[in-house]
Parts: sequence; C-alpha cells; structure tokens
Amino acid sequence: MPHSHLAANWADVRHRVDEACHAAGRDPAEVTILPVSKTFDAETVRAAMALGLHRFGENKVQEIRDKAAAMDGCGIEWVVIGHLQTNKAHDVARLASEVQSLDRADLAAALHRWLQAEGRAIDVLVQVKTAAEDSKYGLAPAQLPAFLDSLRDYPTLRPRGLMTLATHSDDPHVVRGCFRQLRELRDQAAARGHDLPRLSMGMSGDFPLAIAEGATEIRIGTAIFGPRAMPAAGPVAP
Repeated sequence: MPHSHLAANWADVRHRVDEACHAAGRDPAEVTILPVSKTFDAETVRAAMALGLHRFGENKVQEIRDKAAAMDGCGIEWVVIGHLQTNKAHDVARLASEVQSLDRADLAAALHRWLQAEGRAIDVLVQVKTAAEDSKYGLAPAQLPAFLDSLRDYPTLRPRGLMTLATHSDDPHVVRGCFRQLRELRDQAAARGHDLPRLSMGMSGDFPLAIAEGATEIRIGTAIFGPRAMPAAGPVAP
C-alpha cells in the first residue's frame, strides 16, 4: 500500500507526544497535533483522513487551492501556517478555517476585508519572532501588545493564541528559550485582558521541548508524512 506508513507514523508520533507530556507532568489531552501536509498530494491527505484526521496545516495558499479543489466536500479544515502575502487574503478568506501566521497590520486589514465579503470569521494566531535567524518571520515581541489591541477593530478575526518558530540549534536551552518566551508573552497578554489560550510551537525535531514549555499545539509534517516531496528540477540555465 503506497500510504501504509502513515498509520505507523501517526501512532509513533502520538506515542512520543504522550511520553513528552508525561515527562513534563502534563495531560496528553492538552496537546493537539496539527498534521502538516505541505508538498504532499491530495491522495496522501485522503489516506491521512482515513486515520481520523481532518485538520491539516499548509504553508502555501496555492497548495490549499489545489487540494481543496481536488477534495471538495471532504470537510477538511485548512490551516495556514506559512508566511502570508496580502494578495493571498482573498483565497484564505474563502478556503481556510484558521491562520496561524498573522504578523502585521496590513495583513489583518486585508483578511478582515475579504472575510467580511465572504460573511465569515476565522480563528487566528499571532506569529511572534522569537528566533534570531533572518529567515524566520513574525511580529517583534515588543510590538505584540499594540498589535493585539488593534485586532479588536477586526471582528472577523478571532485571536486565539500565539505561534512561533524556534531557533534552529542543537542546543536545547536555546530552543527552549524561544518557546519559553512565547509562553511568557502569552501570560503578559493575558494580564492585559487578552485571552490567548493556545500556543502553537514545536515541530518534528523539537516538539518535546515545546511541550515542556507549555505548547498546546505542535505542527508535525515529516514525522507523519515522511520526507517532503521535492519539486522537479527545472531546465539548466545556459
């Protein structure tokens, strides 16, 4: 069976999450696993749905468009986790159930405008930059309080929590520091009247550290689906 590995991988991830929760003194029911299906085709997603999964994270809006068209009526909830350009807000408003990468005012305004046109409201997580790498996106921590206040002007956006990508490092103290900062920012926001119960942090390579620091959701791609499909090579430039 071409997708027979999915059931074993899912069981292994679930077991590892349970172990990480017990090691941290937490109830495994507190941690949600978001399968990240980016680069994998609609048939692979269908196979994952056979395991009872119905919510999938995607980096690119184009992939959501393509898979949603191929799987119309399947009841999938598409979650945007990648950096989002404002010119993609229309498709997000039509197709996505949630955005976890909200990180700037112009994007919030564009999403609100298109969601109003669609007559919809969606959950959003604010992405905060806790890592030093230039390749990582997110709102600067110092900008978070004012940004959260501004979201009150957009009733179609329901802030539910924060998201981050940790520094890519072999030092667990550095990685945990990123996750700890996000939790502390969430707690500070709560003291200012913002109810943000969700912390989306941790991926296949670092989720036990995220769970130890309070993650309520981890984003898992490779550990469930296997190595990502690579795009076909284009013609060699002369």
